[in-house]
Amino acid sequence: MASPSPSLDTWLAEAKADPAASRCGMYLFHNGVVRATPKAQVRAGEHGGVDATGSVGGMEFAYDAAKVEAAIEETRAMPGIAYVRVWLNEGELEVGDDIMLVLIGGDIRPHVVDALQALVGTIKSTCVREVERPA
Repeated sequence: MASPSPSLDTWLAEAKADPAASRCGMYLFHNGVVRATPKAQVRAGEHGGVDATGSVGGMEFAYDAAKVEAAIEETRAMPGIAYVRVWLNEGELEVGDDIMLVLIGGDIRPHVVDALQALVGTIKSTCVREVERPA
């Protein structure tokens, strides 16, 4: 069963109240959501459990907390990055459920965009297990 997602408004307010806020000229969110379109249809060469002609009804989602924390620490060490926060769901998720939320704060747009892309990419490729369930 999906966990309730945290409030993005609350996260942003907390980030702006953080001691690192004075070093942040930009905040960027990622909100990953379970979609009905299978991975095999939208990403060439990838398969998440449902073939390209099918439809996803949900997914089983799990993550390795130690790997996620290591990825967060790597991101915090990137140039210009002052704030990083991650939430991951877990268990049986339905289409429309939040999979993950990521908030990055940093000095300038290129640093923040690069950090968000790197962190989400690392989480998706090395830290999580997603198994699609047919509709």
